[in-house]
Amino acid sequence: MQPTWKGVMPALTTPFTESMELDVPFIEKHCRWFIEHGATALVPGGSLGEGTTLSLDEKVQLFEACVRAGEGKVPVVPGIASLSTAEAVALARAAERVGCGGLMVLPPYVYQGDWRETRAHFEAVIQATDLPCMLYNNPIAYGTDVSPEQIAQMAEAHPNLKAVKESSGNIRRITAIHALLGDRLSISVGLDDIVVEGVQAGAVGWVAGLVNALPLESQQLFDFALEGKTKEAQAMYAWFLPLLRLDTDPKFVQYIKLVQQELDWGHERVRAPRRVLIGEERSRVLALIRTSLQARSVLS
Repeated sequence: MQPTWKGVMPALTTPFTESMELDVPFIEKHCRWFIEHGATALVPGGSLGEGTTLSLDEKVQLFEACVRAGEGKVPVVPGIASLSTAEAVALARAAERVGCGGLMVLPPYVYQGDWRETRAHFEAVIQATDLPCMLYNNPIAYGTDVSPEQIAQMAEAHPNLKAVKESSGNIRRITAIHALLGDRLSISVGLDDIVVEGVQAGAVGWVAGLVNALPLESQQLFDFALEGKTKEAQAMYAWFLPLLRLDTDPKFVQYIKLVQQELDWGHERVRAPRRVLIGEERSRVLALIRTSLQARSVLS
């Protein structure tokens, strides 16, 4: 099943058991929960999914679990990233083999190449399978910035490049991509705290983070924005923004998993080098989370 590249697409956190192995039963349970709340695709193995700490075999196991849970109802679009192009290509082919419906293609980890090198990496992954692909631009996290003009070059050269996840934080990028490509690529917002602005600028999808704990609220906010219900969107945004901003901090994985734990939909366990929050930082973040969750009544 191929993605439409529209709607709310959860970027899945990766749950771990007490022994820090993949918690496969919870992965499948979580995926089914997303589907019940309107997810249009499942996006495992990305930054929020702690992809850098997973072995290739674990990533394939994760993808398989998501595909099983999806039961053909929604496509699985895993994040494809690695230190090497060869491993990224191998991962893309493995994703196709286990039944994923598309790929979210990241730049190489660590090495920040020039455009010639970065384009070659993207192209190797995009050409490795026949699956439709989403190019992921996140210069904040990866130090590699793909301009609208470069995205247009890729779209012209590769028919199976169907979408872009834009996470530069610059709303003008969305309008610039539209100006160059029209509807040739579907554009998704990749940062939680600009989703309303992104949709107003022309984005049709949201690869979301806080959806891991709050799928109903995430879907409502996206729908309000998409349907032009400005009053409703702004009222909900005013409540939701303190939580959505947790998605933009370097410790976003710890923060979002802590929200999940507060709502009994996950555990805060993370793999090293990350550590669970302690001390004043933990108290501060928990206070923000609890205050926001207590205020959810404003939505009713």
